[in-house]
Amino acid sequence: MEELLMTYEEKMEKSLNNLYEEFSSIRAGRANPHILDKIKVDYYGAPTPLQQVGNISVPEARMICIQPWDASLLKEIEKALNTSDIGINPTNDGKVIRLVFPELTEERRKELVKDIKKKGEQTKVAVRNIRRDANEAVKKKGKADGISEDEIKEYQDDVQKSTDEYIKKIDKAVADKSGEIMTV
Repeated sequence: MEELLMTYEEKMEKSLNNLYEEFSSIRAGRANPHILDKIKVDYYGAPTPLQQVGNISVPEARMICIQPWDASLLKEIEKALNTSDIGINPTNDGKVIRLVFPELTEERRKELVKDIKKKGEQTKVAVRNIRRDANEAVKKKGKADGISEDEIKEYQDDVQKSTDEYIKKIDKAVADKSGEIMTV
């Protein structure tokens, strides 16, 4: 039964890690190279992650520089950035591509915080769905193994404790990221 509970706890952990990943791609007015993590460049016909075709650096708080190892890739990188959803126009000087992050307006910050809260809520729903599945699995396995109702209830209490723990972690992640966004 412990292995069964561990499986569901791992699923909750994956949901939380997914939320952290999504938060890392939300920009807070500062240059964060992680917003480029999902961008792929057409490198000789193969979609290749941007990090594998050039050097990415943050020379200033609101600027990212991308220096490809192969200068012929400048146009492809620029095209990939323009078609992505990061919302910043790249500037190409023939050697380096620069992404300059504009200062966030108060209105945009509030929109981002709403988005963060929505993502947090979606993750909570996912964790609660995992709890429901775990409770059903505990009941099914308990009946199949001839475990008493009291023991089944104890296992379900353990599932609830894990759920509460992950909900707290999600709330903290949402609060931390919202605070980061609202800080000017």
